[in-house]
Amino acid sequence: MALDNLIKVSFTEEEIGKLNKSMEEIVSVLSGKVINLTPEERSQYGRINNRTQNWIEKVDTYMVQNPKLVPFYLSKEEFDKDRLARSIFLDLIKQSNSILESMEDTGMLLSTDIYHNALAFYQNVRLAANQNVPGSTSIYQDLAEQFPGRPASVTGEPVPGAEVYVEQEDSENK
Repeated sequence: MALDNLIKVSFTEEEIGKLNKSMEEIVSVLSGKVINLTPEERSQYGRINNRTQNWIEKVDTYMVQNPKLVPFYLSKEEFDKDRLARSIFLDLIKQSNSILESMEDTGMLLSTDIYHNALAFYQNVRLAANQNVPGSTSIYQDLAEQFPGRPASVTGEPVPGAEVYVEQEDSENK
């Protein structure tokens, strides 16, 4: 028996359009501002953890208080721009991760609903094939390929106590 629907989600054409337009806008705004690193490049560069972030805040304070100690080759202005951009990216990443997690969780529930309903249909077809319902054997054998290692053959013998649900065609609607 199929599980109850775990989640019900639908989108209007307008909502799909808004989502796609929003994604296009995000990609457009980020164009030229983001890069993709190779796995090798990712291993070359570091990340800033909380402890290091606190140290960087101290460095910034000392740079402001003691501008004469800032080396000539270091641009305080660029340092500040990088810190601001990083802060913006971290906020966006947090928001995006939250949205992504919700979307993945919703997708997981939808996948479960879809799979359980498909499995219920498959089990019904299997019972129909075992009871020699016309047209069910070839469907069962085709669908049984999803489960290798289990026999896809139909015995032709009814399964005791099993009832198959086959919707009768309405002869008036033919």
